Amino acid sequence: MKSYRKELWFEITQRRELINITPQVEAVVSESEVQEGLCLVNAMHISASVFINDDESGLHQDMEVWLEKLAPEKPHSQYRHNGSEDNADAHLKRTIMGREVVVAITKGVLDFGPWEQIFYGEFDGKRKKRVLVKIVGE
Repeated sequence: MKSYRKELWFEITQRRELINITPQVEAVVSESEVQEGLCLVNAMHISASVFINDDESGLHQDMEVWLEKLAPEKPHSQYRHNGSEDNADAHLKRTIMGREVVVAITKGVLDFGPWEQIFYGEFDGKRKKRVLVKIVGE
């Protein structure tokens, strides 16, 4: 069995942003030369998420509205975490959306169901952020 690790870096320009990272992850799978195995993709920041869903703009807008209802950014004073920072809502949004995904690799490609894509969800951006891709298999 072999193991392959790579970090993907993103310059996040907004506080909240959803990025389809499927093409970058597919490139890492190809680089790894693993034909049968598993691909772990996880956010390396406590205020960010990696998840699988459909790449449809209406759904993305629905997610933003839903997350904001569950963990509104403002008023900042509603959160005990917000002292020197104002990102308690980002931590809660990450908890809801999850830290990582694992996708099977079959015949050297990600083995997705219909419409599945991998997304990086940033909830406290405006700086460089990273994602870890770890592949194990043969």
